[in-house]
Amino acid sequence: MTALAHLIATVLFALALPGTLLLAVLTVGAFLPARAAARRGANSEGASVGQGPDAAEAPAPRIAVVVPAHDEQDGIAATVASLRADADAHVEIVVVADNCTDDTAQRARAAGARVLVRDDPSRRGKGYALDFAFERLLREPFVAVLVVDADSQVRRGFFAAMRAALDDGAQAAQAAYLPLGDARSARARLVRLARLAWNVLRLRGRERLGLSVGVLGNGFALARETLVAAPYRARSIVEDVEYHASLVRAGFRVRFVEDALVSGDMPNAGAAAASQRARWEGGRLRMLAQLGGPLLGDIVRGRWRLIEPLAELALAPLAYHVGLLLAAALLGSGTVASLAALALAIVALHVAGAFAIGRCGWRDLAAFALVPVYIARKALGLGAVLRAARAGTPWVRTARESSK
Repeated sequence: MTALAHLIATVLFALALPGTLLLAVLTVGAFLPARAAARRGANSEGASVGQGPDAAEAPAPRIAVVVPAHDEQDGIAATVASLRADADAHVEIVVVADNCTDDTAQRARAAGARVLVRDDPSRRGKGYALDFAFERLLREPFVAVLVVDADSQVRRGFFAAMRAALDDGAQAAQAAYLPLGDARSARARLVRLARLAWNVLRLRGRERLGLSVGVLGNGFALARETLVAAPYRARSIVEDVEYHASLVRAGFRVRFVEDALVSGDMPNAGAAAASQRARWEGGRLRMLAQLGGPLLGDIVRGRWRLIEPLAELALAPLAYHVGLLLAAALLGSGTVASLAALALAIVALHVAGAFAIGRCGWRDLAAFALVPVYIARKALGLGAVLRAARAGTPWVRTARESSK
């Protein structure tokens, strides 16, 4: 083994080390007893929307469900129907027909939703649509707003679980978010397993460690006081990541409501999937460049709770992370190679944890045969990711394609 190869291996392992430690901590945290994460009331830095001891005697306060929709005429009625099937009289469904050129607004009204029409082609994107809706709804007596994407369905009990978290003092809350439909193909099963790791296991780990779990962009709730104190000014192509950073910097914590499930249309193959991944990963890279310095500055000033949000923002997608560790293990020798192998074992335990949480079966296990192909495709798509990380990258609606 040449000295140069060993040096490269050392650098690659060093790049992957913070992410490996984060995965280890969150994996262990996910299997701590739930009581270890019980946190009643609000964080001392934020505000609470708990209803108090007499809440059971008072009528349930009103909650607005905001559904941002751009040219979603084909699926908006089904989404509204799913929400209405679970909502009670104290939940109002509000569809934001954002710069639509189709019949989204008409079909949403026909399905029973209230519709807000936004027409501003110069400012496109989900962040603008949400801010438009929130600004108007804050003028009305809603105690909280929930966000559900226009290509989604909620499981029965969604609103009850989210309301319970808000009544318990949550400043903000995030539901479990998984792909819509049955994962029949090996590729779709692999995507579902990745989402179980990213959208369930990691959030459970943060919740049980008392950390802010993050905002996934779909199935999240904000208490009125939270939204007033931290307005939704996120404008990037990963507005959920951007907004969560502003929340934690403002002292708020997002809690995980695992009993609430929202399922969304997530493309797992073809140009739509590749384009969506590139925009999302590039957007996160852009956010790291933009927010990394301010978050690090806050940490240096003693705000230790911001270490995990910064580490999560810096964590490479799992395929890239595994690629770094494999290269370090193959190029390195001695201690470096051994540590890289140990890090790969930690990643394997992380995936196994997601496997266990999702109660996956043998057919899901067979999907791992696609991992080398998946990593290779991710490597080939790195150029698109870097292009998407440029400032000013426009928001583009992802083509709808349910998992198969």
